[in-house]
Amino acid sequence: MNPNFLQTPIAYLKGVGPNRADILKAELGIETYRDLLHLFPNRYLDRTSYYKINQLQPSGADVQVVGKIIHLKMVEQKRGKRLVATFVDETGQMELVWFRGHKWIKESLKINEPYVVFGRVSQYGSTFSIPHPEMELLHQHQQGLKVAMQPIYPSTEKLSAKGITNRVVSKMVQQLILESKGLFAEPLPVSILDELRLISKTEAILNIHFPKNQELLARAQFRLKFEELFFVQMQLISKKMLRKQKIKGLPFENVGENFTTFFENHLPFNLTEAQKRVIKEIRNDLGSNAQMNRLLQGDVGSGKTIVALMCMLLAIDNGFQACLMAPTEILATQHYNGLKELLVNMDLKIALLTGSTKKSERTLLHNQLENGNLNILVGTHAVLEDKVQFKNLALAIVDEQHRFGVAQRSKLWHKNDTPPHILVMTATPIPRTLAMSLYGDLDVSVIDELPPGRKPVTTVHRFDNNRLKVFGFLKDEIKKGRQVYIVYPLIQESEAMDYKDLMDGYESIARDFPQPEYQISIIHGQMKPADKDYEMERFVKGETQIMVATTVIEVGVNVPNASVMIIESAERFGLSQLHQLRGRVGRGAEQSFCILMTGHKLSEDAKTRLQTMTRTNDGFEIAEVDLKLRGPGDLMGTQQSGLLALKIADIVKDNQILQTARYHAMQLLKNDPRLEKEENAPVLRAFTRIMTNKTIWNYIS
Repeated sequence: MNPNFLQTPIAYLKGVGPNRADILKAELGIETYRDLLHLFPNRYLDRTSYYKINQLQPSGADVQVVGKIIHLKMVEQKRGKRLVATFVDETGQMELVWFRGHKWIKESLKINEPYVVFGRVSQYGSTFSIPHPEMELLHQHQQGLKVAMQPIYPSTEKLSAKGITNRVVSKMVQQLILESKGLFAEPLPVSILDELRLISKTEAILNIHFPKNQELLARAQFRLKFEELFFVQMQLISKKMLRKQKIKGLPFENVGENFTTFFENHLPFNLTEAQKRVIKEIRNDLGSNAQMNRLLQGDVGSGKTIVALMCMLLAIDNGFQACLMAPTEILATQHYNGLKELLVNMDLKIALLTGSTKKSERTLLHNQLENGNLNILVGTHAVLEDKVQFKNLALAIVDEQHRFGVAQRSKLWHKNDTPPHILVMTATPIPRTLAMSLYGDLDVSVIDELPPGRKPVTTVHRFDNNRLKVFGFLKDEIKKGRQVYIVYPLIQESEAMDYKDLMDGYESIARDFPQPEYQISIIHGQMKPADKDYEMERFVKGETQIMVATTVIEVGVNVPNASVMIIESAERFGLSQLHQLRGRVGRGAEQSFCILMTGHKLSEDAKTRLQTMTRTNDGFEIAEVDLKLRGPGDLMGTQQSGLLALKIADIVKDNQILQTARYHAMQLLKNDPRLEKEENAPVLRAFTRIMTNKTIWNYIS
């Protein structure tokens, strides 16, 4: 087949034309023959059986019957008319009914000619009928592609309104397959086809659109899902390999005095085995000549900051500078204070740069960065400004990276002639499935144990009618000297309503926890940043016992004395948000509690979320459940949902296929990194085509 055949604009396909082509593009994004070929059916109607009229049941199922029309009549009804045909076979008779399009249908029907009719059976009295059946003359039906199971394609109201029905789309696909003579280039190597016993590409395409039976449909689906995920993995893995070969990093050859002194004398607690393992993985990267690009995942409180600091000390020991970037000022300030405290007995210079840094301080800071007197810079997006120039930045650590855009991250690369090593940290556990597909070109390290002495937070679900008991429990905790968070959901669309919920809640809490015995802080989105900081400061210092807030406290605030987190209307939060909020408590040595408050009316998904939260503290398990409930697009936020616009595979449901595809892609590239071997020529052709057409992969990590 001509390799460019599938690039032909769809308007050139017989039965399409320019008008239909415009609608197909607007509604389904179909521009070429290839796009139409990859419009896979959502479901199938089984047309393998033909029923006799006396076998029909009032089951509401779709059936296929062969017979003849012997009589047509128009019947008056309350509104308008209906056209009724008497349809017979050798076992009995039934009716075919049309409520619209009478004139056109009446003219097109042939009396006493054998038809195959298909549709959903209804029963009125003892008579069976099929409203608006699909009809085909028997001899045409026998000549067409033998469609045993009928494909049902994705559609929209606009398509139906313009007469592009499922049948029309199906006919277009049939036409395309006829024009291609059923020959589709095989992009997979024979070795993989044999090992996995996959059917050929041609057979898979035929059986995904017009399956001969259930078994062939299942094999076609597996084959096409594997192929799609295989090429996604090929892109990610080859990108990673290329980066390691091409992009040289600054080698850290020494483990010097700063690292050793800190490790031996100033570590506040012993490192967990997981922390040691991760530091070793990072040290291997930094010691090689390649640039590091690593994702560090660790649940809230697992000790990522210590790992980050030890990596920065390695950079300093090798004569370089390091920076740590956080998405918000609160978080950056917290990192800065935490690091300053850890480095208090060491002769190193660390500074903080945020939007609020005064001009005089900035000037000093810029000079110290450029002459190399400043070892570590902690900051927000302000670090990325062109004015901020380092003498020799060699390690950039980005916290909660999904909050930074691609363009912003690439600015870090250009702070130096040699790009700095990048360590991306996240407390949002990313399920393995997603990590393999979204971050497949990053190396991944996981801190999967909590430091000793950390007690898991006890989580319970309580209904609103237990509120008095819950308040009693809060009073007991406050008597012990502890502090409490009470969080209200923030749903952007209804800020006025959220504010009202928050204020109503605040008033009822103020009644139950009266001054001067209790002091309450409040933080919400409509406050000025300075006022928020002031309230936060009071809570951190312990001047207030209760913090009533919308979800602004979600990321990073560290108040070891806060031991209770109450989440109001918990059913309105996503799982990862609930888990993040829970991570605000349990930071001290005392037992902490998270109480999920809801009304009695809960959806099935909400019940699953609440049960998951009360059952486990494991962020990765929670992330897997979240992924199943929400799907990959939602999980990564709108800006990244497009990355996984897969045509047939689903990275959650097809996790096993994804792992198989990743394994085979890795093996292939290990043995033939440049795809130069004869047997991999088909892979190279397909891969080159994908890479020239797809730009989305440039945006990953």
